[in-house]
Amino acid sequence: MSETSNTVKKDAVEPTTAASAADPTAAPIATVDPRLLVREEGYKGYITEFKRKVKGGELGSLPVVAGLIVIGIIFQVQNSRFLSADNLSNISYYLSATGMLAIGLVFVLLLGEIDLSVGSVSGLASTLFAVFVVNHGMNGWLALVLTIVTGVLIGALHGFFFARIGVPAFVVTLAGFLGWNGLMLWLLGSSGTINIPDSGPVHVFGQSSFFMDQSIAGAYILAALGTGSLLVGSLIDQRRRKAAGVPFRPTSEIGLRVGLLAVASFVSASVLNSSAGVSNALVIFLASLVIVDFVLRRTPYGRKVFAVGGGIEAARRAGINVPLIRITVFAISGGFAAIGGMFFAGQTQSATLNAGGGNTLMLAIAAAVIGGTSLFGGRGSVWSALLGMLVIQSIQTGLDLLNMNTSIQYMITGGVLLGAVVIDSVSRKSQKAAGRG
Repeated sequence: MSETSNTVKKDAVEPTTAASAADPTAAPIATVDPRLLVREEGYKGYITEFKRKVKGGELGSLPVVAGLIVIGIIFQVQNSRFLSADNLSNISYYLSATGMLAIGLVFVLLLGEIDLSVGSVSGLASTLFAVFVVNHGMNGWLALVLTIVTGVLIGALHGFFFARIGVPAFVVTLAGFLGWNGLMLWLLGSSGTINIPDSGPVHVFGQSSFFMDQSIAGAYILAALGTGSLLVGSLIDQRRRKAAGVPFRPTSEIGLRVGLLAVASFVSASVLNSSAGVSNALVIFLASLVIVDFVLRRTPYGRKVFAVGGGIEAARRAGINVPLIRITVFAISGGFAAIGGMFFAGQTQSATLNAGGGNTLMLAIAAAVIGGTSLFGGRGSVWSALLGMLVIQSIQTGLDLLNMNTSIQYMITGGVLLGAVVIDSVSRKSQKAAGRG
């Protein structure tokens, strides 16, 4: 859950001694919420807060970032091309397709559930698009809309059986995994492949399609938009919290955060411009992350998703329509699976038997979990889809540069996934021991 949602008013106090509990007439001793140390002690408070979070098992994205640094160092030492502009550009492009599936899975995982159908739904989506455009001559953009709507409806159907009928999500989505894959094979027919013209939506998602047609200005414009958005949003949030009398980020902290983002953004833009620029697939993926992050952290719907994942009975008692939340979450997962299918179609310019198959499902789940979304529900962020995919795609690309067998890739990715789940489990135990589980 975000820092802003965890803040409390400065004048919040609570009784903390046995004497005050035993004697109702005794004046309670005011205890400052440790989260307010950040505001009261300045940057020194961040060290205190960081120690508290580590002791309490609240590691956040720290293990993932540390893992990315280690991965980068190891592969760069083994092959100097790993951190080259061309290789980093390839990583940024190919992570987008599976990353879109991971975004939808984050919603499902926040409920403490699983969706095993996203790989098959993405393959079916690319096939439906090909059938609409190639076999029936439909306008590409209309076919895209119908394909995404179909994915949403499929996800809602899964959610209905789960939320209303009571069939376990594992069983429902496993049936979907098999059934939608069978429908895809039937639509593809004996040829097993439908080639899609490199135009319309497929061209937008293709590897040769770049933001602002390979203009170097495109990457810097995106970096400026991201930095400016953070600055404006932070200042608005600061003013709103000041007016409400609750803790707010000091201007110096906002400046530091914006400065760090600016450095990261413009360095990334420079690196990608050294290759071919920023691909449209990456732009769409990042834009989706920003939008979905806003929905989860800043809207009543997002808070309801976290509430249902944190405790179904408590959410029900709070007046939340739990079945509706469950159905919509699976619908979102289906929609993002369909969008991911279009990314895959753009990569190959075709719909094939392999679309959405292989290890696509496992990698999408692994990305969300490795990035920091809990398998136990109630904790996570859509940015875990980006972090997790950076880890997975970096490992795959690095091992390809070293000419390692696919079996080695699977074993290493599996080990990283197990490590992420172990960290999540230990973190939950630490939080319970600290009284916050």
